[in-house]
Amino acid sequence: MAAKRSAGKGKNPLTAKNGPSQATVLGIIVVVAFAALVGFGVYWNNSSSSTLVPANATASGVPTGNADAPATVDVYLDFQCPHCKTFEEQAGPTLEELRTSGQAQIVYHPVAFLDRVSTTQYSTRAAAASGCAAEAGVFPEFERLLYQNQPTEGGDGLPNEQLVQLGQQAGAGPDFAACVDDQRFAPWSQQITQQALRDNVSGTPSVKVNGQDVEASPQAIQQAVAAG
Repeated sequence: MAAKRSAGKGKNPLTAKNGPSQATVLGIIVVVAFAALVGFGVYWNNSSSSTLVPANATASGVPTGNADAPATVDVYLDFQCPHCKTFEEQAGPTLEELRTSGQAQIVYHPVAFLDRVSTTQYSTRAAAASGCAAEAGVFPEFERLLYQNQPTEGGDGLPNEQLVQLGQQAGAGPDFAACVDDQRFAPWSQQITQQALRDNVSGTPSVKVNGQDVEASPQAIQQAVAAG
C-alpha cells in the first residue's frame, strides 16, 4: 500500500501557487461588490434627487389634507384608466370626506401604466399636467376634471390645449399653460411609475391604507381608516 503524502511535501515547483490565498481573493470580491452596491445607491439617490418635483408634492406623489391625520390613504391612478374613472365617481366623495374631516391624508400617485395604448403617451402627459396642478394648489379639482373629461382608452388622449383649459377651470394660475406645454413634470411622473412598480403596484386603481392593500371601494377604505 502506498504511503500517504504529507500535506506540503512533494510539490511540483512548476504548478505550485505563489499568488494570493483563496481567502484573500474572496475578501477582494466582497469589497468590490460592496463598493458597487454603494456606488449604485449613490447613483440612484442622485438620480432621484435631481428630478424636478412640483411644489406641494413629493417625489412619490401628491399629499392632500392634514399631514398629521391619524390615517394615510394612498391612491394609485392612471388618468387614462376607465376603472379609475369609475373609482373616482364612486369613491371620490368618500376620499373628500376623509380629507376634509381630518380623518385621513389622501396621497395620490399618478402613474403612467397605459402609455402603451395611447398614440401620444397621454398617461404621462396627464400625470405631468397633474404635477402642474399640484404646484398651482388645485390638484384635487384638476383630478376630478380629468376624469369627468376622460378620453377613450387607446386614442390620442386630450390635447395639451384642453389640459390647460381644464387646469384654468380648476383655478390654476397663468404659469400653468407653460408648465403643461413643457411637460415639466414628465420625469417626475415616470419616477412615480417606477416607484409604484417597486412597491408591487401593478394595476390601477390601487389603494393602500396605512401601507396595507385594501379593496378599491368606498366601504373598504372607510373600514380600514376606522380600524386604524
